Amino acid sequence: MSALMDDDSRPDSLNRPGESNAQRYDRNWQDILQELRVTQTGNQILTGFLLALAFQNRFTALDTLGIVIYLVLVGLACAATLLALAPVSLHRWLFQRHAKKEAVLIANRILRVTLIAVALLIVGVALFLFYFVLSLTAGIIAAALVALLIIGLWVMLPIDVLRREAAAGR
Repeated sequence: MSALMDDDSRPDSLNRPGESNAQRYDRNWQDILQELRVTQTGNQILTGFLLALAFQNRFTALDTLGIVIYLVLVGLACAATLLALAPVSLHRWLFQRHAKKEAVLIANRILRVTLIAVALLIVGVALFLFYFVLSLTAGIIAAALVALLIIGLWVMLPIDVLRREAAAGR
Protein backbone atom coordinates (compact mmCIF):
# COMPACT_ATOMS: atom_id res chain seq x y z
CA MET A 1 0.00 0.00 0.00
CA SER A 2 2.96 2.35 0.53
CA ALA A 3 3.32 2.68 -3.24
CA LEU A 4 0.00 4.53 -3.29
CA MET A 5 1.15 7.25 -0.88
CA ASP A 6 1.96 10.82 -1.87
CA ASP A 7 5.47 11.68 -2.99
CA ASP A 8 6.31 13.24 0.39
CA SER A 9 6.20 9.80 2.01
CA ARG A 10 8.67 8.24 -0.40
CA PRO A 11 12.33 7.95 0.46
CA ASP A 12 14.91 10.05 -1.37
CA SER A 13 16.32 6.77 -2.68
CA LEU A 14 13.70 7.04 -5.46
CA ASN A 15 15.87 9.65 -7.15
CA ARG A 16 17.29 8.58 -10.45
CA PRO A 17 21.00 7.75 -10.41
CA GLY A 18 22.97 10.98 -10.02
CA GLU A 19 19.80 12.99 -9.42
CA SER A 20 19.56 15.37 -6.46
CA ASN A 21 16.36 15.97 -4.54
CA ALA A 22 16.02 19.36 -6.26
CA GLN A 23 16.35 17.71 -9.67
CA ARG A 24 13.76 15.11 -8.71
CA TYR A 25 11.27 17.80 -7.70
CA ASP A 26 11.96 19.68 -10.95
CA ARG A 27 11.30 16.47 -12.89
CA ASN A 28 8.18 15.77 -10.85
CA TRP A 29 6.94 19.31 -11.45
CA GLN A 30 7.38 18.87 -15.21
CA ASP A 31 5.47 15.57 -15.04
CA ILE A 32 2.62 17.27 -13.17
CA LEU A 33 2.50 20.11 -15.70
CA GLN A 34 2.28 17.66 -18.58
CA GLU A 35 -0.54 15.76 -16.89
CA LEU A 36 -2.36 19.03 -16.24
CA ARG A 37 -2.05 19.98 -19.91
CA VAL A 38 -3.72 16.75 -20.96
CA THR A 39 -6.41 17.11 -18.30
CA GLN A 40 -7.09 20.74 -19.19
CA THR A 41 -7.50 19.99 -22.88
CA GLY A 42 -10.14 17.34 -22.27
CA ASN A 43 -11.86 19.51 -19.69
CA GLN A 44 -11.90 22.51 -22.04
CA ILE A 45 -13.52 20.43 -24.78
CA LEU A 46 -16.23 19.18 -22.40
CA THR A 47 -16.78 22.67 -20.98
CA GLY A 48 -17.07 24.17 -24.46
CA PHE A 49 -19.55 21.48 -25.41
CA LEU A 50 -21.65 22.18 -22.31
CA LEU A 51 -21.62 25.93 -22.83
CA ALA A 52 -22.59 25.58 -26.50
CA LEU A 53 -25.58 23.42 -25.56
CA ALA A 54 -27.39 26.29 -23.89
CA PHE A 55 -27.54 28.10 -27.23
CA GLN A 56 -29.08 25.24 -29.17
CA ASN A 57 -32.77 25.24 -30.11
CA ARG A 58 -33.41 21.82 -28.52
CA PHE A 59 -32.08 23.05 -25.18
CA THR A 60 -35.51 24.55 -24.47
CA ALA A 61 -36.95 21.02 -24.59
CA LEU A 62 -35.12 20.10 -21.37
CA ASP A 63 -37.31 19.27 -18.42
CA THR A 64 -36.46 20.28 -14.85
CA LEU A 65 -34.29 17.20 -14.23
CA GLY A 66 -32.36 17.84 -17.46
CA ILE A 67 -31.75 21.46 -16.46
CA VAL A 68 -30.56 20.39 -12.99
CA ILE A 69 -28.17 17.81 -14.48
CA TYR A 70 -26.91 20.39 -16.97
CA LEU A 71 -26.27 23.03 -14.29
CA VAL A 72 -24.49 20.50 -12.06
CA LEU A 73 -22.28 19.62 -15.03
CA VAL A 74 -21.47 23.28 -15.69
CA GLY A 75 -20.55 23.62 -12.02
CA LEU A 76 -18.33 20.52 -12.21
CA ALA A 77 -16.70 21.85 -15.38
CA CYS A 78 -15.95 25.14 -13.63
CA ALA A 79 -14.58 23.33 -10.58
CA ALA A 80 -12.37 21.07 -12.72
CA THR A 81 -11.04 24.09 -14.61
CA LEU A 82 -10.27 25.96 -11.41
CA LEU A 83 -8.59 22.92 -9.89
CA ALA A 84 -6.47 22.37 -13.00
CA LEU A 85 -5.34 26.00 -12.92
CA ALA A 86 -4.59 26.02 -9.17
CA PRO A 87 -1.05 24.58 -9.53
CA VAL A 88 -0.21 27.38 -11.98
CA SER A 89 -1.29 29.98 -9.44
CA LEU A 90 0.56 28.10 -6.71
CA HIS A 91 3.71 28.12 -8.81
CA ARG A 92 3.38 31.86 -9.46
CA TRP A 93 3.12 32.57 -5.74
CA LEU A 94 5.98 30.23 -4.82
CA PHE A 95 8.23 31.00 -7.80
CA GLN A 96 11.86 31.56 -6.76
CA ARG A 97 11.05 31.07 -3.10
CA HIS A 98 12.78 27.70 -2.81
CA ALA A 99 9.48 25.89 -2.28
CA LYS A 100 9.56 23.44 -5.20
CA LYS A 101 9.07 20.43 -2.93
CA GLU A 102 5.95 21.97 -1.37
CA ALA A 103 4.65 23.04 -4.78
CA VAL A 104 5.09 19.50 -6.14
CA LEU A 105 3.41 17.87 -3.15
CA ILE A 106 0.46 20.26 -3.16
CA ALA A 107 0.08 20.15 -6.95
CA ASN A 108 0.09 16.35 -6.83
CA ARG A 109 -2.85 16.40 -4.42
CA ILE A 110 -4.68 19.03 -6.46
CA LEU A 111 -4.18 16.98 -9.62
CA ARG A 112 -5.71 13.94 -7.93
CA VAL A 113 -8.77 15.97 -6.94
CA THR A 114 -8.90 17.40 -10.47
CA LEU A 115 -9.04 13.87 -11.87
CA ILE A 116 -11.97 13.09 -9.58
CA ALA A 117 -13.80 16.22 -10.78
CA VAL A 118 -13.08 15.33 -14.42
CA ALA A 119 -14.23 11.75 -13.84
CA LEU A 120 -17.51 12.99 -12.36
CA LEU A 121 -17.87 15.39 -15.28
CA ILE A 122 -17.36 12.63 -17.85
CA VAL A 123 -19.84 10.36 -16.08
CA GLY A 124 -22.30 13.25 -15.85
CA VAL A 125 -21.97 14.09 -19.53
CA ALA A 126 -22.75 10.47 -20.42
CA LEU A 127 -25.78 10.59 -18.11
CA PHE A 128 -26.97 13.88 -19.58
CA LEU A 129 -26.59 12.95 -23.23
CA PHE A 130 -28.19 9.53 -22.98
CA TYR A 131 -30.98 10.98 -20.82
CA PHE A 132 -31.66 13.77 -23.31
CA VAL A 133 -31.50 11.59 -26.41
CA LEU A 134 -33.06 8.35 -25.10
CA SER A 135 -34.30 8.16 -21.51
CA LEU A 136 -33.31 8.48 -17.88
CA THR A 137 -32.76 4.71 -17.70
CA ALA A 138 -30.40 4.85 -20.68
CA GLY A 139 -28.61 7.77 -19.04
CA ILE A 140 -28.11 5.89 -15.79
CA ILE A 141 -26.84 2.81 -17.62
CA ALA A 142 -24.44 4.86 -19.74
CA ALA A 143 -23.18 6.75 -16.68
CA ALA A 144 -22.65 3.49 -14.77
CA LEU A 145 -20.70 1.97 -17.67
CA VAL A 146 -18.52 5.06 -18.02
CA ALA A 147 -17.93 5.06 -14.24
CA LEU A 148 -16.86 1.41 -14.39
CA LEU A 149 -14.45 2.19 -17.23
CA ILE A 150 -12.96 5.09 -15.29
CA ILE A 151 -12.56 2.96 -12.16
CA GLY A 152 -10.97 0.19 -14.19
CA LEU A 153 -8.58 2.37 -16.19
CA TRP A 154 -7.81 5.16 -13.72
CA VAL A 155 -7.83 3.23 -10.44
CA MET A 156 -7.60 -0.53 -10.83
CA LEU A 157 -5.02 -0.57 -13.64
CA PRO A 158 -2.49 1.61 -11.75
CA ILE A 159 -3.07 -0.39 -8.55
CA ASP A 160 -2.44 -3.60 -10.50
CA VAL A 161 0.77 -2.20 -11.97
CA LEU A 162 1.97 -1.13 -8.51
CA ARG A 163 1.18 -4.58 -7.09
CA ARG A 164 3.09 -6.26 -9.91
CA GLU A 165 6.05 -3.93 -9.37
CA ALA A 166 6.01 -4.65 -5.64
CA ALA A 167 5.82 -8.39 -6.28
CA ALA A 168 8.78 -8.12 -8.63
CA GLY A 169 10.73 -6.31 -5.90
CA ARG A 170 11.09 -3.02 -7.75
